[in-house]
Amino acid sequence: MVAIDGPAGSGKSSVSKASARELGFDYQDTGAAYRALAWFALASGVDPHDSAMVVGLLEGFGYAIGTDPDDYFVRVGDTDVSDAIREPRVSAAVSAIARVPEVRHYLVALFRSIIADTDRPGIVVEGRDITTVVAPDAAVRILLTADEEVRMARRSAELSGHSAEAVGEQLASRDRQDSRVVDFLNAAEGVTTIDSTHLDFDQTVSAVVELVRLRTA
Repeated sequence: MVAIDGPAGSGKSSVSKASARELGFDYQDTGAAYRALAWFALASGVDPHDSAMVVGLLEGFGYAIGTDPDDYFVRVGDTDVSDAIREPRVSAAVSAIARVPEVRHYLVALFRSIIADTDRPGIVVEGRDITTVVAPDAAVRILLTADEEVRMARRSAELSGHSAEAVGEQLASRDRQDSRVVDFLNAAEGVTTIDSTHLDFDQTVSAVVELVRLRTA
């Protein structure tokens, strides 16, 4: 198993998915679960800041995610929310959802069950606390990072119609809020840092794949 942490805009999702494809592994985007629960709260008329109400949604949270990197999807019940969970209104609600201890406990158990169910040689799992909380015993643990200016530029390029200033503030805000819950900016003991500040996408994927092959040979 490969565990990848990193701050917003570091390229975790795209790099992890491409790395999984090249390695012949499954892929799990754990952030999608927090986003899906935020979407579910908004769709249910629940205030994301009302922790008790959010916890009450877990029982009916019919979450499913595609772990095949070539067949990625996110569903809540019968609704495909793969695109909807990327909407700004959902992004704005994610941090409040992720700070609820009961939510984190529930979703960590869910992530581990998905990891256990993989039938491929391995799985690449990415998110905020994968190397330290979800899978501290993973064979390969990586902190994928980049300078803040680079992360802002990459996120701005992904979100057309949003100013660089607005995207930068949203990215910085998410990092500030999420850092209250988990340290994803510093590599824990045994975690390898890959800094993609001066690497393009293909070079970053190659760095991940080469490290995995070296560690699992």
